[in-house]
Amino acid sequence: MSLPEFRRWVEYRRKRGSLNWGMRIERGCALLATLYANTHTDKAKYKIFDFMPHESEPELTLEEAMASWA
Repeated sequence: MSLPEFRRWVEYRRKRGSLNWGMRIERGCALLATLYANTHTDKAKYKIFDFMPHESEPELTLEEAMASWA
């Protein structure tokens, strides 16, 4: 594999996520579960990571943290 091809694959993974079929299916199911749970509850607002046991939520950036404090 050449270096330019490797860089294209790295960019693809950064944009589209993992190439693992199991993780992609898990993410799709988690998205559906999140939509269902948020439409059928009034109290909590669920995030997709609540339904993905093999994926951890990314940490907040400085800008996101500052926006949440305001």
